[in-house]
Amino acid sequence: MDGVLVDSEPLHKRAKELAFAEIGIVLPDSVYDSYKGRPDATMLPEILTARGFPAERIQELLRRKKQIYEEIEHDLQAVDGAVEFVAWAAPRYKMALATSATARNREATLRLLGIGDLFHAVVDASGHRQPKPDPEVFLIALGKLRLQPDQCWIIEDSVNGLRAAKAAGCFSAAITTTFDKDTLVTAGADIVVDSFSELRTLLESR
Repeated sequence: MDGVLVDSEPLHKRAKELAFAEIGIVLPDSVYDSYKGRPDATMLPEILTARGFPAERIQELLRRKKQIYEEIEHDLQAVDGAVEFVAWAAPRYKMALATSATARNREATLRLLGIGDLFHAVVDASGHRQPKPDPEVFLIALGKLRLQPDQCWIIEDSVNGLRAAKAAGCFSAAITTTFDKDTLVTAGADIVVDSFSELRTLLESR
């Protein structure tokens, strides 16, 4: 969802930057890039634990980041062509949304986009335990769709997401909303597209 359907990565990054700054932590962009496609519940504890913060401070920061994100959420924008692509694909394919986002953020995003009823299955952070690059979220989605890995394409924008897709045994289509083509190919993408219109053209030609 994040980075594929909505351009939320900049908002999540900004919320984390502001939350970290409140406790005196400034991180380079490379650290944020390494966590793209992984949940806050993975990143924040790892960063704070490495700096010796106690567990209660970790929970405080998780709550603060969530609060900041919800304050700036009104700036959320759909990825160009994403809504149209989902509407086109829904009557042609079985589709699942498999995301590391919280149930609250997933519901808010789908409500904003108006496409929540177009997915045959949905898995969010409340429905799986292991974050990407572990394939768990995709395997659960496959089970809900009653499909085998070799029957599915996974559309991803992040390195960790692509690693999870490949670990799940699926064909991976990467879109360059978050990383460049070379990075996505190195991460294991079977194909890379720059837009949803390009992806639709590929699917129509098969």
